[in-house]
Amino acid sequence: MGTGEVSNSGNQNVSNNNETNVILNVYDLTPINNYCYWVGFGIFHSGIEVHGKEYGFGAHDFPISGVFEVEPKSCPDFIFRCTISLGCINMPFSEFRAFIESIASEYHGDTYHLISKNCNHFTDDMAHRLTGKHIPGWVNRLARLGSLCSCLLPESLKLTTVKQLPEYHEMEDGTESLSTATPRNSTEIDDTDQEKHLLSPKDGNLDIAFVKEAQK
Repeated sequence: MGTGEVSNSGNQNVSNNNETNVILNVYDLTPINNYCYWVGFGIFHSGIEVHGKEYGFGAHDFPISGVFEVEPKSCPDFIFRCTISLGCINMPFSEFRAFIESIASEYHGDTYHLISKNCNHFTDDMAHRLTGKHIPGWVNRLARLGSLCSCLLPESLKLTTVKQLPEYHEMEDGTESLSTATPRNSTEIDDTDQEKHLLSPKDGNLDIAFVKEAQK
């Protein structure tokens, strides 16, 4: 379905330290996908795997990076479905790190929107910038249909939101990343928050680290 080579396993890094495969990891958000997937429809989360880490985009309340990293194929609370190879690039990790931090400045957590700027829009943008290719259309078909008719979206998707406070932490390579702290009490959520939906881990999960955006 769509373009790209689909597999359920395989190593993503190649021998040259400057070379790396660009991999799209796709997850199911609901068991209903088992029935819908084969007709080109479903509700999916996706992340881009580069240099041994997977990068995704999620929502929070703050005008700072909503880009996070996790171990490949291990985004918490999602059901891994498949990998799709998008190609190989020659980019040292240091250069890629500068690239992802620059991207993070364009994807703030408070700009997340289920229809117009969700996790799959992020991976499609990443894929196109890195390889010149787009992710398969079926991965984000729900958002495209929803932009035409919001009534097609399940009510739970339109109203669900997760509140997390990002915190910076030092990484092994000396760079900084963010993890998530205890969410705010649900009584603090106002009406405008109902337009957000976080296609990312549940409240307070510390298995993800937010990428610090590049300083302008």
